[in-house]
Amino acid sequence: MNFIRFSDLCTSGKVAGRRVFIRADMNVPLDDSGHITEDTRIRASIPCIRMALEAGAAVMVTSHLGRPVEGEFKPADSLAPVARRLGELMGREMALVTNWVDGVDVKPGQLVLLENCRLNKGEKKNDETLARKMAALCDIFVHDAFGTAHRAEASTYGIAQYAPIACAGPLLAAEMDAISKALSSPRRPLVAIVAGSKVSTKLTILKALAANVDQLIVGGGIANTFMLAAGLNIGKSLAEPGLLQEALAVMQAMKARGAAVPIPTDVVCAKTFAADARATVKAATDVADDDLILDIGPETAKKLAAQLKQAGTIVWNGPVGVFEFAAFENGTREIARAIAESSAFSLAGGGDTLAAIAKYGIEKQVGYISTGGGAFLEVLEGKTLPAFEILQKRAAG
Repeated sequence: MNFIRFSDLCTSGKVAGRRVFIRADMNVPLDDSGHITEDTRIRASIPCIRMALEAGAAVMVTSHLGRPVEGEFKPADSLAPVARRLGELMGREMALVTNWVDGVDVKPGQLVLLENCRLNKGEKKNDETLARKMAALCDIFVHDAFGTAHRAEASTYGIAQYAPIACAGPLLAAEMDAISKALSSPRRPLVAIVAGSKVSTKLTILKALAANVDQLIVGGGIANTFMLAAGLNIGKSLAEPGLLQEALAVMQAMKARGAAVPIPTDVVCAKTFAADARATVKAATDVADDDLILDIGPETAKKLAAQLKQAGTIVWNGPVGVFEFAAFENGTREIARAIAESSAFSLAGGGDTLAAIAKYGIEKQVGYISTGGGAFLEVLEGKTLPAFEILQKRAAG
């Protein structure tokens, strides 16, 4: 992907004295008292802000927070808690500017946080007038919020259209590089793991990947639907019988390319969905009518692990079993360990996937961990994200 990198602008001296507008993602969780419960996104935004300040820029930063009603300010929608935490982390006073669309007073070396951008009327619809006003505030627009890259809004897309220069911040640039490496020019074999409760939520992803990957590993409720499509009994396991034809179509598309969707040969079953339920390993052909399949079996896990260790590129979205329950975590743990031990470039994303990565302590062994939920899924669907599209267009002149 060809795009302008903010880091290159900084090192080339093109940022000094300029007004820089950074669209960050500081949409952090708050408790009922309005206190931040987890600040990872704020911490992740700091390198870009420091980069701008060290380059001598006048720096404006904004983010969305929650789902406010445009034009209707409520204290609960304010970035005030974010401003306090950002100030603490950066060791400086943090001014929070309201009603900023018509002008911001900021000088080189100064940093201001602009109030929740989703409070501005026309933000979500990418209103041209609003976008042009935002663009007029800056000399350089920096998109550094991958979590919003799949949305064409005024503060993510419109401003990038009209700002004198539009570029990718370090977080967004890293995502763009990782996605390009994994999907545009992958080292083969390319293996994708797509797991979750429903085929319907990931059907377009499965279809898109089936046209490109060498092996498509399915897990969770998705695997149960594929097992059903393969003629196996899955008892009372979670599945979508109405999508058997779609599952078969994915399997046939893979087969036509000499690729495969491995169907589990053994599974871990229980009679109830509970952490203390008795786990029983069974051959995939021996599942009883009152069984719940809650994990892949050890034989299947070993086979998949061996294949992952031979991969050139791995894309991972979703645990293959109920890994939150100790009795049903072996499959996901084996997959995680195999990815960690593989020499493949690995790209992982999705909330449950990140939780599994953290649980098994393999953060440093995964090539790239994507921070964007919806944006990551849309990339896997084969869609071109609006943020990528406009930044590439601007880079091309």
